[in-house]
Amino acid sequence: MVRCIGGWRAMGFDLSRRRAVAAGLSGLALTILGALILLAWQRGMLGSILGAGLCIAWLIGTGCWTAARAGSGGGGGDMTRPAPDGPPLDALFDQIPMPLLRVDAGRAHAINRASRRLFATDDRVIPTPPALLDTGQTQLRHEGRSWRIERVAGTGRALAMLVDIEAERRAAEVHADNEMIDILGHELLNGLSPIVSLADSAQVAAERGDARLPGILATLTRRIEGLERFTRAYRMLARLPDPVRAMVDMGELVGDLSRLFAERFGDRVTLSVDMPEAATGWCDRDQMTQGLWALLHNAAEAALAGTVDPAVTLAVAGQADRLVIRVSDSGQGVPAPERARIFRPFHTTKPEGSGIGLTLARRIAQGHGGELTLLPVAVTTFEWVVPDAGFPRLQAEVPPQSASEGISRY
Repeated sequence: MVRCIGGWRAMGFDLSRRRAVAAGLSGLALTILGALILLAWQRGMLGSILGAGLCIAWLIGTGCWTAARAGSGGGGGDMTRPAPDGPPLDALFDQIPMPLLRVDAGRAHAINRASRRLFATDDRVIPTPPALLDTGQTQLRHEGRSWRIERVAGTGRALAMLVDIEAERRAAEVHADNEMIDILGHELLNGLSPIVSLADSAQVAAERGDARLPGILATLTRRIEGLERFTRAYRMLARLPDPVRAMVDMGELVGDLSRLFAERFGDRVTLSVDMPEAATGWCDRDQMTQGLWALLHNAAEAALAGTVDPAVTLAVAGQADRLVIRVSDSGQGVPAPERARIFRPFHTTKPEGSGIGLTLARRIAQGHGGELTLLPVAVTTFEWVVPDAGFPRLQAEVPPQSASEGISRY
């Protein structure tokens, strides 16, 4: 029966007709075998009964197997199958802008338009550059240009893709330039916003004859000058400049930051400051202000996104060999997966963020020979350590005050 079905298949019968004929023949065969079993039973021919039973079982099993193959699409290899959708593989290769080559048996063949144009050939590359045949080579020099070789090895052959190193470098430079422009714009706006608010406050204070006017103007002047110097150095060097250290009155610096914070966030976030009365630091004032402002700004935004009253704490502790600054907030904390990525450049979870604030603060800390870390505590706390780095002693030897005496609110 199987031989007959194969003959019909060769003669061009379609699948539905073959199934109908096979079902009819199977039914006829089962009927005949049933009649033979009945006749053998009446005559006591047990061997014939057993043989006929085995034939019936074989027919049923063959039918079930054929039906299963037909249902799963596993028909014979000569059955007509639908053509795959989309363009041919060669056409897809031709659209790839990077040269693709097939390397086998010590020869290289161009398999797309870019490779044929590069090696001026329709198929085989003659002579074949030795770098293509040596699997240990990762670069190729051809026609005055450098190419990086990316290989996908198979059995007896390999697919090689050539990447233009110069074009890749130019693209990376353009991407870096765009990111630098975005970063500088973000940092300038971030620094100028509180300056604008301070200028408005100074104008109101001047009209009312407010006694706070001199302090506001002094803070405004220092912040503008510091931001200008910082921006000029960043623009000229395209990197963070080396810190220019000097003795800095930390009380004055923190006072400026507190006024900037109040102008930026007003009554929405409470800032608490805990520090000795006469703390000084051996650091670059402009960079220190920029880095601490980035920390305070980040902490305030995290506190506003929290579920309790927004609050930020800035604690300064002076010691004989270093200055320790901690900034904490009342936000919901940093998720565990983010703790390892929080200082990566351009990494941010905020829709409007640039991902540069914490990176910039850490670079400033490292430029001073110190470090900025996220402490493993329940309350989100960043610790900035500024070592002495050449100055004999930090002039901050006043013993730390109690929490109630040393905390002031702005």
